[in-house]
Amino acid sequence: MPQPNAKKSLSDKIALSLATLGPVGRFPRAPGTAGSAVAALAAPFLFLPLGPWGRFAALLMVFAVGTWAAGRVERILGRRDPGCVVIDEVLGQWAALFPLSTPDPWAILCGFVLFRILDMTKPPPLRQSETWLPGGGGIMLDDALAGALAACVLWVVW
Repeated sequence: MPQPNAKKSLSDKIALSLATLGPVGRFPRAPGTAGSAVAALAAPFLFLPLGPWGRFAALLMVFAVGTWAAGRVERILGRRDPGCVVIDEVLGQWAALFPLSTPDPWAILCGFVLFRILDMTKPPPLRQSETWLPGGGGIMLDDALAGALAACVLWVVW
């Protein structure tokens, strides 16, 4: 994370807060898993009540906001795909839960585990997709694809 006394503009502060989900991205161990857990816990209240088009719109909005915020944080920190950026986990986790018709806790847990496995192992083409878009887009895209793959598996088995 940047130095606390470093001068940051308001838009830098907003980008940092959005990209890290506030304190979640500062977890000392596994901030990505923490971000996914927050997204999974929030899904029954913020994502799953929406219909298919509402869910699709929510995913597009998270992708757009996350692309901007993650790209800005990359520039602020001077690091590619910093671990503190966890807004991509929200996108991927919610994409994984897209096919659920009800907020079944076991299905959410299954979606959480599937997404985390795919996000951490990054089988082809997930690893390669990080380079398909520049900056924040690459950060968001691999998680979107991991979530989409997890959603396909969840849809078949659930």
